[in-house]
Amino acid sequence: MTVTIAPAAPQDVAQLRQLYFDVYGHGYPVPLGSDPAEMRRLIDDPHTHWLTARHEGAGRLAGSVAVQTDPGGRIGKLVGLAVHPEQRGGGLAARLTASVCADAFATGTLDSVYATVRVVTPGPQQVFARNGFQALGLMPNAVEVAGCESLALFARYADGVLARRENVGAVPRALVPLLDAAWQSTGVDYGRPRRTDAPAPAVDRPAPVTAPMELITAPGFVRRRFLELLPDPGERFFPLHVPNTVLTPPDGAFEAYADLDRAAASCSLIAVHPSPAAVAGALEPLMAAVTRAGADYVETLLPLADTAGLDAFLAAGFIPSAVYPAMRRIGDRFHDYVLLSRTSRQIDFRAAAVSGRLQPYLLAYLTAWTSTYLPLPEVSP
Repeated sequence: MTVTIAPAAPQDVAQLRQLYFDVYGHGYPVPLGSDPAEMRRLIDDPHTHWLTARHEGAGRLAGSVAVQTDPGGRIGKLVGLAVHPEQRGGGLAARLTASVCADAFATGTLDSVYATVRVVTPGPQQVFARNGFQALGLMPNAVEVAGCESLALFARYADGVLARRENVGAVPRALVPLLDAAWQSTGVDYGRPRRTDAPAPAVDRPAPVTAPMELITAPGFVRRRFLELLPDPGERFFPLHVPNTVLTPPDGAFEAYADLDRAAASCSLIAVHPSPAAVAGALEPLMAAVTRAGADYVETLLPLADTAGLDAFLAAGFIPSAVYPAMRRIGDRFHDYVLLSRTSRQIDFRAAAVSGRLQPYLLAYLTAWTSTYLPLPEVSP
């Protein structure tokens, strides 16, 4: 039968929920496929491109996909790609991906679209690779779906974006394996940035925090406070994430804003006031508070050029997991960002179907994890 791809409509919500249930069961942690109110809001949202696929004459949907966009950040995220189990194998996932990306880029308001891709099977990775997406990294234990799963980061760019990247002169030594992996996988040239090893001088480092971290989950208050303290969009660049939680030590030396998702057992640290480096010495109690709140995976996003911020998170056991070239536009130039992650669960890659494009990132992650958690004196004969 002929498949028709068309924009999602409010009357599709019930069938969309059934589709995501048929694909994921009760384990789908994203409101886009489970919360009727949020689904209707996104369908009506002018910054969301949501497409459905339906066989002519059939009573149910065959597939769905959406791209949510952040116009201010000129970036989009492809989410909710799902094809009914009875319709797989016919290329419908690739058609949906191509169609929704064409719609999103046609607006002229996006520089890139990214997706976090499951690696339990190779199929999703192939779909994105065939649609012009590049593999950017691997995030172990990133989400709770049907058990704890790892995700891969992929991105596709508008024409000419990668040619206008700003070079970075120096990076922490721990990032070199990740940059080498990115060059092998994508061909994006990071040049030869100088490797830095020296941490910030002791006089510049805040004293270690041992007191339990205070965690406030009041979404409205958190958002208002976030915008008051960080009115400059450049200080809170984490596209398509809105904080719902703030963490602070008892003395209020800093405030860390996070998007805490208990259903997915994950947490994104969006911004720190007064600066990312302010959490140096406090990340252990911060991690303990987030873990108690139900998140086994924590990630943060920092500019590749922010050596002080990167050093603070690297020193606290965060692993360089992905590099997003040309993620942020400033003027006519584009700046690279690094995703760092930390997980409190045991990492097990035995069930992962890691494609050739992701293999360099897997090796880079293992190298970084080993050097962080198994220092050479402990593993030498």
